[in-house]
Amino acid sequence: MGTPTEARRAGRLTPLDQLRATAAQAGVAPEVMDAYLEKVHLRAYQVTDDDVEALKAAGISEDVIFEQTVAAAISEGLYRLDAAQRAIG
Repeated sequence: MGTPTEARRAGRLTPLDQLRATAAQAGVAPEVMDAYLEKVHLRAYQVTDDDVEALKAAGISEDVIFEQTVAAAISEGLYRLDAAQRAIG
């Protein structure tokens, strides 16, 4: 099927569909990230450098932290957008 970008360029995905596909590509996060990712989903404004440093100390690479953080933020944003669209009708 190709990458989300290739599919979008071929006219098969909208930009929002591409975002959904990109977020899904992050895969399952290591279990040690569960509390951190819940914080990203529910209270992203409370995430601190200490949260990230704790994950690094637990052996999670900066790349994985970044990818999972972005995927969680995109997923939460799209969830809220979908809820708003349902409410509007």
